[in-house]
Amino acid sequence: MKADLLALAAIALWGSLAPLGVRLAHIPPFLLTGLGLLVGSVIALPLAQWRLSRWKVPLPTLLVGIYGLFGFHFLLFMALRHAPAVEANLINYLWPLGMVVMAPLFLKGVSLHARHIVAALIGFAGAAIAILGRGGPAFAGDGFHAGYLMALASAFVWASYSLLTRRLPAFPTAAVGGFAAASGLLSLAAHALLEPSITLSTEDVVLIAILGLGPLGGAFFLWDAAIKRGDTRRIGLLAFATPILSTVLLLVSTGQPLQWNVALAATLVVGAAFWGSR
Repeated sequence: MKADLLALAAIALWGSLAPLGVRLAHIPPFLLTGLGLLVGSVIALPLAQWRLSRWKVPLPTLLVGIYGLFGFHFLLFMALRHAPAVEANLINYLWPLGMVVMAPLFLKGVSLHARHIVAALIGFAGAAIAILGRGGPAFAGDGFHAGYLMALASAFVWASYSLLTRRLPAFPTAAVGGFAAASGLLSLAAHALLEPSITLSTEDVVLIAILGLGPLGGAFFLWDAAIKRGDTRRIGLLAFATPILSTVLLLVSTGQPLQWNVALAATLVVGAAFWGSR
């Protein structure tokens, strides 16, 4: 139960990413990600009792952390550049399904039953309804194949990262601060190479701080703690709530009415998570 609550707290923070992203859409994505991750890494200081030595992990562990945090965002933002946003997001939200079905490949003693597969597919259907039901065209045209592949790769990266952390030598959750700091610096390097420079306003700085403390910071620490304590298959199913919550918060923040598809999607996701976790 504690692991589920930690995972749900991370999901709640990730749900705020879309509304914050709308407010900060004028900022280049790598700059936004880099600054957000660097702000998020500061959370690790009190967790480590203000001792950076607790961030120290073996090099393979650090590389896995960078692979997850930087690799996921890099591929996702590149996908959004080369494919329609709705379709790219839909493919990216395959990562909870990936956690469920790939768990036996990454973790010893974990078996996959037909119930898990069916529940994961139901949850993914709910995510698809929430995203595509807003009125966007579903995979219109026959282009943007490179972007679709990048979105699929980003989903694989986050699912595999979440599972790989269970196979690594034990490391404190505070060490995620090192992952975030290194990933943030790589994102800023990508910004310097690929994006134009801009001047941030005071409002931008405040919103970036909120972004870093929430979906690009605090969520990672909560997620790491949940993955270490709970059943990755059940947590993967709970993660299907992310696109649902994100869509609802986006509707509220923009003043749009609640649509039937969101209600139906929420029912499917909650039902799938309950059934698959039995």
